[in-house]
Amino acid sequence: MNAINDLFGTALKFVNIGAPNFAEDLKLQGQSVIQLAWQPPAMDASLLEVLDELMDDDAVQAANEEAVRRIMSSQTRLVGLARALDVIPGMTNDTILHAGPPIAWRDMCGTMQGAIVGALLYEGRCATEDEARGLAASGVITFSPCHEHNAVGPMAGIISPSMPVHIIENEPYGTKAYCTVNEGLGKVLRFGAFDASVLDRLSWIEKEFAPVMDAAVQALGGIDTKAIIAQAVQMGDECHNRNKAATSLLIKELAPVLMDCGVPVGVAQRVLRFIVANEHYFLNLSMPSCKCSLDAAMGIEHSTVVTAMARNGVEFGIKVSGLGNAWFTAPAQMVEGLLFPGFSAEDANPDLGDSAITETMGIGGFAMGASPAIVKFVGGSVGDAIRYTESMGDITVAENPGFSLPSLDFKGTATGIDVLKVLESGVLPVINTGIAHRVPGVGQVGAGIVHPPIECFEGALAAFAKTRMN
Repeated sequence: MNAINDLFGTALKFVNIGAPNFAEDLKLQGQSVIQLAWQPPAMDASLLEVLDELMDDDAVQAANEEAVRRIMSSQTRLVGLARALDVIPGMTNDTILHAGPPIAWRDMCGTMQGAIVGALLYEGRCATEDEARGLAASGVITFSPCHEHNAVGPMAGIISPSMPVHIIENEPYGTKAYCTVNEGLGKVLRFGAFDASVLDRLSWIEKEFAPVMDAAVQALGGIDTKAIIAQAVQMGDECHNRNKAATSLLIKELAPVLMDCGVPVGVAQRVLRFIVANEHYFLNLSMPSCKCSLDAAMGIEHSTVVTAMARNGVEFGIKVSGLGNAWFTAPAQMVEGLLFPGFSAEDANPDLGDSAITETMGIGGFAMGASPAIVKFVGGSVGDAIRYTESMGDITVAENPGFSLPSLDFKGTATGIDVLKVLESGVLPVINTGIAHRVPGVGQVGAGIVHPPIECFEGALAAFAKTRMN
């Protein structure tokens, strides 16, 4: 009896699961409350049964462990630069690659259409914007996702035949991935701009920058991009929206060789200054590094690990290891964050770009807890960033010791997004990303946080249900 009296004589502490209104009422009464964000999976009964079965399936667990083992044991290197037409599988003179899942010209957002106009002008296929739009709508040009050609691209993600691309190799598994050269900020093709300054820069990248960079990379015998990412994460980058440390580490390797690779000093200086002026340069190396690491985990039977997340400005799409090349899509979300002065929410385009491949790998938004400076760019606080990073452990298979986070006692990044854990917990992957203007060529208008639509994961679960019926 005394024990009971003692119990009710002490201050009560509450743990509230789901239903946040209850927690708010208790706080108004001055009570201490720990709120756990949880809600039951919102799907039909048949899918819930499949979810329960797969969660307890030893074959699924083993497949997911194998997928993550391949991802984490990947070793990626930049081995050179080359023309897209010469190296990207399936690229033709009439092919243009884009970010996100498949989409027809007529359905594309303004930013992507503007970037395609710029690509056609750059390729010399047309002389005017009207001619370019007519050609794009004619059916002559094949539009295809970068992801279906071992490639990735930021924002609009446009790759045309003549564009130089970085070549990344995953040595243990023989996978390769490709990405264009980052143009910098301001008026750039990836945001749909196509004026003379954009086209002149693209031409210079093709004719002068890329050959010199390729020569430097060859002289070095390649560059270990995984090692750079690992170091950069410990230096405050998350290698999606913040690439300052990674770009600096890249410059450190390149600079001595660039000045001694047999090209005129003035040319070498221009190449080096271009990289120095663009702290986002390494993004176009981190993305394909993540891509060819995740591609090593493609096609593992029974695996529910996500191998790609991508957006085309209209739809968000995911791919899953055990489901091959199938896309599972839903309408793209609006990014919530900070807008640059002079812009409003009405100016923003829905979520866009292949850069969420970094989060799929376990960096980007998943590593924000080690990148406190990023919160001033995407909104929120350092505490928010840490909570985002910690919560990703609820929906992943493992921690990656190769990418450790100093601010979290060197905990490895959460790796291997599991469709089942996402649906069981209701926790969605966190992505930090830039916000593009709806009007082509205006450029970036802000940055923030976005999540994939839950419907993408439900679609993947439904596909697993069908495979079990067959």
